[in-house]
Amino acid sequence: MNKAIPVFSGEAVEKIEQSLLELVSFEVSGISHERLTTMLQRCLLPHLMRYDSTSFQSHFNYTIEEAAKTAAHLVLDYNQNVTNWQVSPGGSTLETLCCRELCKLFGMGSEADATFTYSGTYANQEAIYLALRRFTSGRKFSLAQRGLQDYQGPRLLVAASSEVHHLSLIHAVRMLGLGEDSIVQIPLDKKFRMSVPALQTILADTSNNGTVFCVACSAGTTQTGAVDPIQGISELCIKKGIWLHVDGAYGFAYRLIPELKSLFEGVELADSVSWDPHKQLCMPIPTSMLFVKRREDFNMMSVHGNYFNELDGIGHNPGLKSPPTSRPMSVLPLVVSLRALGLRKVIERLRAPIAAIGECAREIKKLSDLRLVVEPNLGILCLELAQNNLELEIANRVHSEIQARITAGGLRTLSKALLNGRLVLRLVAISPDITASDLMETVNEIRRVAAEVLTDREKIQGGTRPPRH
Repeated sequence: MNKAIPVFSGEAVEKIEQSLLELVSFEVSGISHERLTTMLQRCLLPHLMRYDSTSFQSHFNYTIEEAAKTAAHLVLDYNQNVTNWQVSPGGSTLETLCCRELCKLFGMGSEADATFTYSGTYANQEAIYLALRRFTSGRKFSLAQRGLQDYQGPRLLVAASSEVHHLSLIHAVRMLGLGEDSIVQIPLDKKFRMSVPALQTILADTSNNGTVFCVACSAGTTQTGAVDPIQGISELCIKKGIWLHVDGAYGFAYRLIPELKSLFEGVELADSVSWDPHKQLCMPIPTSMLFVKRREDFNMMSVHGNYFNELDGIGHNPGLKSPPTSRPMSVLPLVVSLRALGLRKVIERLRAPIAAIGECAREIKKLSDLRLVVEPNLGILCLELAQNNLELEIANRVHSEIQARITAGGLRTLSKALLNGRLVLRLVAISPDITASDLMETVNEIRRVAAEVLTDREKIQGGTRPPRH
């Protein structure tokens, strides 16, 4: 982990575009490997984010774990595609066996199964499709054959909290033809988790002329890291006969930490769970997964061909469990990394950023000029200025300007989150090398820049324009 290097160049969009024009000036004749390497180092590399810096604290990215990197190179040299037995007997079998073992590792039940997908968004989309297939299976039309055109009944709805990965969910309902209006937002409790009583009320309400066929909750929201009360939600969905999908893209890996396991109680009761090992386990992208409680549910995804994935084909065919007919061997880096590190080391690496966030949160509580917005569950920390005299609109602008100025400096990154209309600052710890000291350096930089921004605001109100940054 390198602290001395800038996170990225800090250049504006226009300057980066100008720098990259040379790289995309395609010509009739090729150029030498040496010249091309020099061009990449000069034109592109300064503008790429350095995930290996402890000052990168804005998103769920980190440099690839070493054993996983070795495996990724092996994949490029051999079988990239593992959709079926015909293209890779070893790769397709390894994916099948790994999915079984991961179901056991996460305590998903003896009937569970999993599949690899291209991203958490695609995993969530497949889960909602499976929920829709299950809901329509007893009706007088075939969703797979005829789509929704023969469906006659109340509007089909997905119930989700505003803190579930909303972008991912919107893409899912759009792609399935349900539309954004099919999402029913469930109110949150004070910890930014889905409210079970509110969900119960909405599921019992028949006045909205719609039927909830799927509930989507979160095992670690992308904005605050909050883990919804999955046990209570699961029990309610089972009672109502409604498919429960848990978006665990960010947080599901933390279920492996013994002292955090209680946070995820009930996840094994969910019908489906998505997970992104490329986040906490530092795998190459794409490495995303979808778990289902009943392995036969994947039969609803199966499409057979006459040249592969045949109905009576031999061997293992992972491509029958999800849409891509070409799928990378994402399983190999994950398997190799887990074997190289061992579960004890994996858990230690998962604990590190959680501990760093917890210690940083305790230090922030001692400050008079900053405050926590919510007590962190996992590796995300949301904070704001403690000046109560700032109007909401002004506070939002100030927080946005703080984030913009710090990021523009190129030495560190942080992000923003919109919580109940309030724009707050957000630090993410995903790296196993990050410490509370690394986070506090950013916190102190926030305090320094905040003083500048607030002074600039006074100058603007007084008629004196501050210098440009």
